[in-house]
Order: sequence, then structure tokens, then C-alpha cells
Amino acid sequence: MTDAPPTFSESWYRVAQQRVALRSAVQVHRQNFRGERWYVLQNPFTNQFFRLRPAAYEFVIRLNPNRTVEEVWKECIERAPDDAPGQEAVLQLLSQLYHANLLQYSGAADAAQLFKRYEKTRKRELRGRLLNVMFMRIPLLDPDRFLVRTLPFVGKFISAVGAVLWFIVVGLALKVVADNFPALRSEAQGILAPSNLILLYVSLVFLKTFHEFGHAYFCRKFGGEVHVMGVLFMIFTPTPYVDATSSWGFRERWKRVMVGLAGVIVELFVAALATFVWAKTGPGTVHAIAYNMMFIASVSAIVFNLNPLLRFDGYYILSDLLGIPNLSQQANRQLRYWAEKHLYGLKKEQNPSSNPREAAWLGFFGIASGVYRVFVFAGVLLLVADSFLLIGILMAAVCAVAWVVVPIWKLTNYLASSPRLHRHRVRAVSVTSALAGIVVLFLQFVPFPYHFRAPGIVWSRQWTEVHSETAGRALRLLSPPGSTVTLGQPLLELTSPELELEWQAARARRDEVETRIRQALQEAVPNLEPLHRFLESANKSLAMLEDQRSNLVVRATQAGIWVNPHATELPGRWIARGANLGAIIDPSGFQFLAVVGPEDVDRLFGRELGPAEMRLLGQAGRVLNVTGSRVIPAERRDLPSAALGWLAGGPVRTASDDSQGTRAAEPFFEVRGNVENADDATLLHGRAGRVRFDLPSQPLLPRWMRSLRQLLQRRYQL
Repeated sequence: MTDAPPTFSESWYRVAQQRVALRSAVQVHRQNFRGERWYVLQNPFTNQFFRLRPAAYEFVIRLNPNRTVEEVWKECIERAPDDAPGQEAVLQLLSQLYHANLLQYSGAADAAQLFKRYEKTRKRELRGRLLNVMFMRIPLLDPDRFLVRTLPFVGKFISAVGAVLWFIVVGLALKVVADNFPALRSEAQGILAPSNLILLYVSLVFLKTFHEFGHAYFCRKFGGEVHVMGVLFMIFTPTPYVDATSSWGFRERWKRVMVGLAGVIVELFVAALATFVWAKTGPGTVHAIAYNMMFIASVSAIVFNLNPLLRFDGYYILSDLLGIPNLSQQANRQLRYWAEKHLYGLKKEQNPSSNPREAAWLGFFGIASGVYRVFVFAGVLLLVADSFLLIGILMAAVCAVAWVVVPIWKLTNYLASSPRLHRHRVRAVSVTSALAGIVVLFLQFVPFPYHFRAPGIVWSRQWTEVHSETAGRALRLLSPPGSTVTLGQPLLELTSPELELEWQAARARRDEVETRIRQALQEAVPNLEPLHRFLESANKSLAMLEDQRSNLVVRATQAGIWVNPHATELPGRWIARGANLGAIIDPSGFQFLAVVGPEDVDRLFGRELGPAEMRLLGQAGRVLNVTGSRVIPAERRDLPSAALGWLAGGPVRTASDDSQGTRAAEPFFEVRGNVENADDATLLHGRAGRVRFDLPSQPLLPRWMRSLRQLLQRRYQL
């Protein structure tokens, strides 16, 4: 149940005798949210929008310069005593309309008040831009006339035919991405290389221009107007933007949603075309720009534009789909309402939500959006600082002021001087201080379970690779793959007619030399010495060929299980010399080789590691026990298997100049442990997975501070 708004307010005398009304230029749009009617007030002078519920709208439209606020309020109470807003709600409503420049007063001073409020609004917007320095906007021009001229042509693509074309092109591009994913992932390592920064920015501006014109054309197609286009400094990077807020006045929800999706729709279509260019071109400027556009479209769509936790396209789409206007403001009001009512004891506060389900949505969104913004911007700061340390430090300082200093100052000012806390100030200050102290003490002293995971590979303790010692065509399998073999047991038989002919020719040459030696013993004794040298050479050649003939039968190099998943496909195929024909695995014992970075390995040094759990990739439900883990006390660069590197789809970033994918970009330590319940050697050896190391419980705050110090030391040597 929604809390009933308080009917009376102690501050009512401040507005009771005022004579106000909506400005004559204000436009009203009617909309439906979740079956409930809302009214949208639009101020064409400032292009601001304000949403009202029906009860509040009934009060606002009755405001008249010839009547006082109290007279209008009493009339609303008489007409609808159950739905009419209370005095506290009227005070809040008039205050919000006042700051939005939607009210006019009787008297000559009203014009001066209008301009004063306008200046205050401009200053407030400027302060907001400075605090939101990572996303500053500067309006430049009015594109509406250009949109009207070009809409007859562009508007043809905003149709069912255009939708079919979009799905075909984007679908084909996704297939190209799937077919070339290893190459795409490898190329991402150089996305912030100095040589690519100019091309990256050119790609960003080109792509975002199409993105913003997508919003503009969709808005114009559905009857809206777009009068502002300018520059958005997104993380200090100038990019274009348009103001398509006139779509908020559309009565149909699907039109508002489509305008919100339009930018991403156009951006993904252009990125899909760039995918085809990237796949058909070699290294060069065109290839790099195409890849940059693909990268920007994927990152911006997922992390920024379509994510509803940031105030971009996804936020407004979610607001329309949920039927909760002003979602962010409503969420903040909901959190403040809970704090003021349940913590500070303000019982007369009005619940901004209409039912418990909406209250839960608002509370979840308010908390999730705040946490997500911190993580996203922290990731952006680290990404920028990796290439430009000074800029990253400046951005971090600005963010610290905007996210830490300013909120603390606002909270302090609210607790010290807010009229809402006039009779509850001592309790509010005490509760806030106590909660802050409890949180700090909780994070500093209460231990929490402590563990971390590391990627690795499973190897048999004793294993050898099987290679062909000579070239030939596979004739038949002598031992089935997966069977247990002994040392020297035949595995595969090869045949080589060329080798057989060479062997016969070599034997004929040897027989010829032996015959000439016997003849020389009777007729030309001085010729014996060179003939003996010829015989020695012929015997060596024959012995080498006989050795190659014997190697046509590939034999086991140790006792164990012969593993070769493709062995049944070998007969009839040509086998080159040195070709890998599988491995012989000793199934009596396996070990797990984990790759641990320097930031994590210090947790393992100096302590006895207990049992750990390992899960193989693709088999998350199967748990293998790892015991006897020990750290190899030496940094390494060469991965134990290419399966762990980026080129093979693994989690470890590899060096950009390593074509084999086995050299890590950063040094690591190797941790080895014994795998206990390894029951299937043919499916276990060489498999990649992750091991979880459990450590003694520790409080969260010291762990976070240590991780931060390690991060700064490792990346920036600070």
C-alpha cells in the first residue's frame, strides 16, 4: 500500500495566498504508463519536460492569477477528497514547477523573476556539467531544417523493408564475427596503441555521427522536432550529439522506444558493413578503421548505450517499458523516502511509488545504477591511464570530487540545515554517523571468506608425444586409440613406395661395390682402397634407409594410453616426417599447472596451501580435487599450453608479437598441484580449466586497499 500523503503542512502559509498559473506557452501531452494516464508539460522556451499524475494535473490546470493557491486546493479537495494532493505534495509540486520555469505570477515583477530563475537554472546546469565532466555537452546548431529536407529519402528506410534489410546485414556480419573471432580478439590488443589512436577517434566520430542522426531521423519521422545538435565530451573525447527529447511528448510508447533504439540500430548497421570491409581487406588504414568501428559499436552498445543503468538510450527505453517516468529521479526519491521514514523518523513523507512492486524496482535501480557507474568509470579510468597516465590522474581527481567530496558535502549540508529535519535533526545526525561508523568497522574488522581463481591446464605426470620418424602414407592402425600400450608396441603402419625404391637402389649399389671389390682382388689390387670407401658409404646409406623402413611402423615411446582423437581418420592420409600422432599418457597420476599473476601469488607464498577445487572448461558441474599445491618460485613468460592464451580463446593475454600464442604479455608464476579424482585419462590430459584456492578469512577493507596498491604498483609503478 502507498502511504497516504499528509493533508496539512506546517509550511503551507508560504504559498497559500500566492496567485500563480501555468504559462500560456506551456504545451500539454497526454500519455499512458502501465494503464495509468499521465500528463507531460513541455516548456518550448527551455525544451524542458515535466510529467504529472492526473490528480496533480487537475490541481495545476485550475491555477489562475485571479485565485489563490489555497482556493484552488480547497476546490480540489471538495471535488475529489480521496485523490487530491495534500498540502505537502502541493508544496513540492509548485517548487518543481517553479524551478522548471513553468509558472507565471501576477504582477510586473514576474518577468524579472523569470529571468532570475532562468539564470539560476543555467548556473545549476553549468555546475552539473562541471561535476559530470566526463560527459559534458555543448550545443552548436539547429539541424531541424536539414532533417526536414532529407527525410523523404531517409524515411524510406524507417519501415518494414528497412527492418528486414537490417536483420539480414547484421545477421551476416555476426556470422563473419563468429568465423573470425580469434583474429578479432588478437587484434584488440592494439586498440589503444599510439599509432591507432587517431584512426580510433576518426572511427568514433564517424560512427557516433550516424548514431545521433539515427535518433534525429526517427524522431522527425514520428512527428517530433530536433533543434539542438552539438558536441558531447564523452570522457574528454568530443563526439556529436542531438537533443531528441521532443519524443518524450509522443503519446504512443512504441514510438518513444524506437527513437531510443534508433541510434544503436543505425550504429550496428554501419558496424556490420564495416565487418565485411574488415574481413575483405588486409592490414592498412581501411582495415584498421573498419575494425575500430566494430570495436566501438560493440563496446558502446553494451556498456553505455543499451545499458539502462547509465542515463543513455537504454535508460529511457527501460523507463518507457516499465512505465515509470523520471526513473532515476524516482529511484533517488524512493531511497531518500526510505531513509527519511525508517531511519530519521519523518512519518509525514509521501511515498513516491504507487505500490510495493514499483518501490522494489526503484530501490533496486537506484542502488544498481550507482554501483554500476562506479565500476564502469573506474574501468574507463584504468583504460585511459594505461596509455595516458597524466590524463588518467586528472580524470580520477575530478571523479573523486564529483563522487566523494560533493556527495559528502551535500549530505552534511542536508543534515545541518534542511528544514525537513527541523524536529529530527539530532536523530538524523546520530543515525547517519552511527551507520557510517558501523560500515567502516564492519569492513575493517569482520573477516570474510577469501579465495581467488586461476586458469591452468591438466597434464599427466608422465607423458610423451608420438611423432612419425619418417614420411609415408598411413596404411592401417595396429593399436586402437584409447587402448593401453606397452613400450615399443606398434601403433600405426605407414607405407612409402619411394622409400622402398630408394632402399632397393641402395642395396643394388652396395652389391655392385662388393662385386667390384672381389674382382679387384684378382685383377687390380691398387683399386681396393677407393672401393672400400665406396662400400662404407653405400653401407651407411643402406643402413639409414633400413632405419627409415623400420620407422614406417610407429611404436609407443612409453607404456600408457595412446591418445589421438583423430587416429581413425589417419589411414590413407600422407603423414609428413615429424608429424604429431598423439600422445602416450601414464594414467597413474595427473597434475594441474595454474597460471597465477604477481598480484595474486603473494597470497600463496609463505603458507601451506590446502586442498583446492578445479573445474574444467565446458564441464562446470564436474569438480576435481587438487592437493599438494606448491608455487614454483620463479617468474615465467612461456605458457604451459597455447590453450591458455588469447589466440586459442584462453583467458591469458599474450604478447602481440607472438604468433604461436604461448608467450604471456605479463610475467606469471606457476602453481602445481596433484589431481586426485582423475578417472578418465583420454578426456583429461591437456584440458584447460580453473582452480579455486581457498585462503584464510580476512576483512574486506584491508583486502581492497592491498589490491589497489598492487594495481597502482603493477600498472603505473606508483
